[in-house]
Amino acid sequence: MIKVHGLKKTFELSKKQMKANNTDQKYKVAVNGIDFIVYDNEIFGLLGPNGAGKTTTLRCLSTLISPTEGTINVNGYDSVKDPLAVRSQLAFLTSELKLDSHFTPDYTTRFFGRLHNMNDELIEKRMNHLFDYFGVTPFRYTKISDLSTGMKQKLSIAVSLIHDPSLIIFDEPTNGLDIITARAVTDYLKELKAQGKTIIISTHMMHVAEKLCDRIGIIMDGNIKTMGTLEEILQTTGKDNLEDAFFKLYFENEVK
Repeated sequence: MIKVHGLKKTFELSKKQMKANNTDQKYKVAVNGIDFIVYDNEIFGLLGPNGAGKTTTLRCLSTLISPTEGTINVNGYDSVKDPLAVRSQLAFLTSELKLDSHFTPDYTTRFFGRLHNMNDELIEKRMNHLFDYFGVTPFRYTKISDLSTGMKQKLSIAVSLIHDPSLIIFDEPTNGLDIITARAVTDYLKELKAQGKTIIISTHMMHVAEKLCDRIGIIMDGNIKTMGTLEEILQTTGKDNLEDAFFKLYFENEVK
């Protein structure tokens, strides 16, 4: 279980950033004191437009950055007081994960497995399973630089999941993928849930959230506007589908 209370993240802006954002404010509030809980064995979606605070929230959850205020508790561990324990519990996949193009999938995955203190036998077992599922096996000894974009994404997933974590955090898991690869990723997320895993995804794609998520939090300007099951959100907004519900909240937020 993940418990987020009063999470706030503020960034100091450089003069160049202030000029680019057309502001004289020296600080930008990316996440503004949000609260939510992610329960065990559910897929929780964080839905919002670009710049809403989705990625910042996930980076705080995964201990890549520290909150300015508030607390994050992951399976009983505080993200600030015990970040190593939190990291051992989770996988964090982002589009910014850069794999060294000179190495092969086999070498790269073994390397990351050893970083997680896995023995060679367990690495081999997990790697074979993930490579077979995502179709990486035929490219096992191919240089990463020679792989397609979709295959690189599949390899990134295999690398992220090699240590079989109980919590999986994916930032825009299907962004930029072709329809075949995107389907393989969403199907595997469902399989992970069936295995008892807890999954958090961020997305701005309504159909992904509708199909995958048990509950959804809609975030705008660093604030969660509503949260619940798809049915609860539709009932709250008085809309028939998630896209219309999202835009109702978006336009209400713009007016304020």
